[in-house]
Amino acid sequence: MAMEHVDVLIVGAGLSGIGAAYHLKKHCPGKSYAILEGREAIGGTWDLFRYPGIRSDSDMYTLGYSFKPWKAAKAIADGPSILSYVRETARENDVDRHIRFKHLVKRASWSTETATWTVEAEHDGQIVQYSCGFLYMCAGYYRYSAGYTPDFPGTDRFKGTIVHPQHWPENLDYAGKKVVVIGSGATAVTLVPEMARTAAHVTMLQRSPTYVVSRPAEDGVANWLRSKLPAMTAYGITRWKNVLFQMLFFNMARKKPEKVKERLLGMVRDQLGPDYDIGAHFTPRYNPWDQRLCLVPDADLFASIKAGTSSVVTDHIETFTEDGILLKSGKTLEADVIVTATGLQLQLIGGMEVVVDGKTAQLSESMSYKGMMFSDVPNLASAFGYTNASWTLKADLTSEYVCRLINSMDRAGADYCVPRIDGQMEVAPWLDFSSGYVTRSMDQFPKQGLRKPWKVHQNYALDLVALRFGKVEDGVMEFGKKTGAKAATVAEKAAA
Repeated sequence: MAMEHVDVLIVGAGLSGIGAAYHLKKHCPGKSYAILEGREAIGGTWDLFRYPGIRSDSDMYTLGYSFKPWKAAKAIADGPSILSYVRETARENDVDRHIRFKHLVKRASWSTETATWTVEAEHDGQIVQYSCGFLYMCAGYYRYSAGYTPDFPGTDRFKGTIVHPQHWPENLDYAGKKVVVIGSGATAVTLVPEMARTAAHVTMLQRSPTYVVSRPAEDGVANWLRSKLPAMTAYGITRWKNVLFQMLFFNMARKKPEKVKERLLGMVRDQLGPDYDIGAHFTPRYNPWDQRLCLVPDADLFASIKAGTSSVVTDHIETFTEDGILLKSGKTLEADVIVTATGLQLQLIGGMEVVVDGKTAQLSESMSYKGMMFSDVPNLASAFGYTNASWTLKADLTSEYVCRLINSMDRAGADYCVPRIDGQMEVAPWLDFSSGYVTRSMDQFPKQGLRKPWKVHQNYALDLVALRFGKVEDGVMEFGKKTGAKAATVAEKAAA
């Protein structure tokens, strides 16, 4: 069978990959493309996770695509609604027929001689090959095969059921049962109030607290605007309102952490009352936005605590027992079901091996260019969203920029582009974030520099200016011909 060749190969048919296909079709209409998806369905994260209450942890006016208004009433949306939104986008833009399902990408090899990537993917137990001119990774940032579970002692002794949210059993019955949810992140604060609706009691067991912020599930301003204005106009205004509020809040947290901390804890105290031990259970050891804040819609977590259907315990695990968990303090938590909401395992570009001209590229030793490309790796970009705002804000901008880059190569008569480091540069970790799932895996990720275009901005406004309006020919991006001879940049041609 002949190897299929496309101009652009997208890896991943989740939120990022479907958006990438839309941008490619709009901005590079002459380019052929295909999407390789390791699983059997569109949706990525929103198809993989099936745990009770699964929902967005940021508002849908910024998690939604820039080009497709979010029209549902709820701004903090449930997983099935987000999944149908992504699939509808694929259908509306004729993306479906470009997807090759059950193609798990394993290896990509670049040849400067031919200016092509040869991509190997596992399909039905066989290795199949595709070739492309440009490779765009939209495979998310964590390993789909397994979540992160610490090695808790005594798990084999526990007689009940242990589940990880990433692999939720379809028929798990927890009605009338005692549940312990281990963790304090976005997944835990989602699971606890949802399971508490039917469980006998749900305990959220955390080693240390997280900042938890309540927001209305519906955005009143957005719903009002939608009733008065065309959908795209209303969506655009709401999107910018939320982006600006988020940027303001993040900057405040960085400049005046104590003041923001006081305000956040005051909001929790307003919910739980003066007698609740906020200090023990809701006061983190770190400053706001050193880790991601947990969003709860309509204060549902606090409501379940007040109703007595759930509770929070802050302690360390000594061991699992036959009927629950023994804590370091000597206290025992009885449980029929234990949920290990202990996080994700980060993974760069889906764990794919990258080979450039016969040599394996060590991406962890490379520098990140504009938060999307890797130094000395040609014609490869990777979508990675924000840690302090919605993923899609950055994914949309990255896709726009990739299209600009492809069009610039065409205009310059170039076959490839590759970011090159010029001179010495101080380096920093790629993400400035103290969450466990990040610190556990940062050594696998590229580094960032302290000057542009090697600095990774966690700032939508800065990225918007740089990626939508900044020069593609910036003196760092090298353009070349497949013969190996360097092609003149557009700027050089103009000067001549």
